[in-house]
Amino acid sequence: MPSATLQLQKRGTMKSVLSFLIAIGLILTTACAESAPQLSWELQESTLNSSLRGLCAVDSLTAWVSGTGGQFAFTRDGGTTWIAGTVEGADSLDFRDVQAFANGTAYLMSIGPGSSSRIFKSADWGESWTLQHTNELEAGFFNGFAFWDEDNGALVGDPIDGRLYLLLTSNGGESWVELDPGTAPAVAEGEYGFAASGTNITVFGDNGLAIVSGGSQARVFLTRNRGEGWSVLPTPIQAGNASSGIFSIAFRNPVNAMIVGGDYQEDERTGGNIAVSTDRGVTWMLPPEPHGVGFRSGVAWREEEAHPMWVVVGTSGSDYSLDFGRTWTRFDEESFNAVAFAGSTGWAAGPDGRVARLRGRSGP
Repeated sequence: MPSATLQLQKRGTMKSVLSFLIAIGLILTTACAESAPQLSWELQESTLNSSLRGLCAVDSLTAWVSGTGGQFAFTRDGGTTWIAGTVEGADSLDFRDVQAFANGTAYLMSIGPGSSSRIFKSADWGESWTLQHTNELEAGFFNGFAFWDEDNGALVGDPIDGRLYLLLTSNGGESWVELDPGTAPAVAEGEYGFAASGTNITVFGDNGLAIVSGGSQARVFLTRNRGEGWSVLPTPIQAGNASSGIFSIAFRNPVNAMIVGGDYQEDERTGGNIAVSTDRGVTWMLPPEPHGVGFRSGVAWREEEAHPMWVVVGTSGSDYSLDFGRTWTRFDEESFNAVAFAGSTGWAAGPDGRVARLRGRSGP
């Protein structure tokens, strides 16, 4: 039998080992906490007073925003200065989406019934604008648009005659041609899109296009050949009334994607607001609950060496996820409508002319 002295020695040794392990655990926990990104939105002097929902991040220095009152603004120096303007003759229009390129070419899309839905183009950094297209359909109502490149783009509007309504251009907007209704997929009664952040439509890869819906159903309309063939895919995002469904979709790459939404009438409700796909958008899964994320109208992928992440924004705050949506961290409580990234440089836009750039220890 061991002596009392030996037993005390063993107990002391075990206590020392336990204390050592606890200390190591605390060190690792502290290190992880210190290495976690500390993010915040830095408000910009956009000089605008409109409600902003259009947002395009072109590169690390250039971003555009657009909104009500026919207003737009852009920065070419990373937010140090903003140049704002109003499209002549369009001060009654609501520009819900903007798409821009590094050479100063930009497209603006307004929403509204009938002729209120229009497309404008500038080739000179907003000095002048050309009206490219005016909706002639009584039931027409534009939602959002996206471009593969400066010449090739697609615009989605509210369904017409029970089918997805899509306009395509292949010549820089000189002509916008409706997708053949015989090719366009059917929608369910009460199913439509939300013109909330310009991101209910997105392009991916060379020819991929994805459109999301809400209302009676929350689905993803997916084509890999610019509209020649379609897959219509169910999702677990909450839907069933006029204020709920999918509001935004983004692809990290052609395989991994995320959708966000919910019910904007209940923006603190946390169930069924986020879903992810790891198989090119074919199947969609909810992250574990509870994740604490309410209604979100915008989602974007941030490509950054230290902390690549998903960022989501909405009327009740902003959150990020480092693990593909399994867990989320709230980093801002303000209301934003749209979010966009060019590499690691991120922007958000919201009500009352609010524009912000993402700042943080892992950021620029």
